[in-house]
Parts: sequence; structure tokens; C-alpha cells
Amino acid sequence: MRPPPTPIPLPRTEVPQLLGSRVAHIAQALLWPVLILVALGFVYALWSAGATLMEAVQRRRPGYRLLQVPVGSSLETLELQVVRRLEAPRLLGRVAPLLGLVATMVPPGPALQSVAAGQGQQALAVFSSAFSGVVLALAAAAIALVVYSIRRRWLLAELLAIKTEQGWA
Repeated sequence: MRPPPTPIPLPRTEVPQLLGSRVAHIAQALLWPVLILVALGFVYALWSAGATLMEAVQRRRPGYRLLQVPVGSSLETLELQVVRRLEAPRLLGRVAPLLGLVATMVPPGPALQSVAAGQGQQALAVFSSAFSGVVLALAAAAIALVVYSIRRRWLLAELLAIKTEQGWA
């Protein structure tokens, strides 16, 4: 029986450098997908705000109701409808700031390397894209949270009215 081969040890300074460079490459690869998600989140937030404004106009009509009450449905079914209708703005309101943080934290590494190499203009461009990403992300989150709050209030009021009408209260 042969003894297991002994691994060739790397010098202690090479392991952290190797790991650090791999992590930096992964982080850099995430930048564009994160910026695309931030832009999509911002577009969705604007669309959602417009849809909420349209719904506000529609709600001025008597008898308008967004929740559908199928025959034989239960309170749990209606509560699930409410949760489903609120899920997208709630999720965007929570995830967008995280994406903005990623968009802000990835670019400083290469930007600092550019500064060290004497290329200040290139570093300025990198920081500019990083900060515009976080601004869009925070704006998307703020819009989504407002939409979530307004729609939640409307849907809970509808749910309460339906509960009273159906005698579930």
C-alpha cells in the first residue's frame, strides 16, 4: 500500500494573493449584470408608479375592486392574492439598495489602481458610473416602497370590505 502523495505547499504569501485576485475578477464580472439589474429595477419602479397612478384614478369610480372573489373562495385565497400583488414592489424596495451597494463597492478597486498608475481621469469615470448606479438603485427602492405602501393600504381596505360582505369578520 502506497502512502498518499504529499501536496506541494504554496508559499504563504501566494495563497492570499491568488485568492484575492480570483475574488476581484468575480466581483468585476458582477458589475455589468448588477448595473443592468439596477436599470431594469428603475424602469420597473417608474412603470409601477405609473400603474399606481392609473389605479388611483380608477379607484375614484364607485365599486372598483382589484381583488377577485371567485365562488367558494376562502379568506386565505384572498390573502394570497394580496401577497402576490404586493410582492414585486416589496422585493424591489428591499433588493435595489443591495444592488446599489454592489454597484458602488466593485469599481473602487480598479479606480484606485488607476489613481496609483497616474490615470486620474479614468478613475473619475469609474467612480461616476458607480455613484450613478447607486443613485438609480436608491431611487428605484424609494419609488417601490411608496408604491408598496399605497397598494398595501388599498388592498387591505378591499380585503376588509370583502370580509365584511362575506361575513368572514
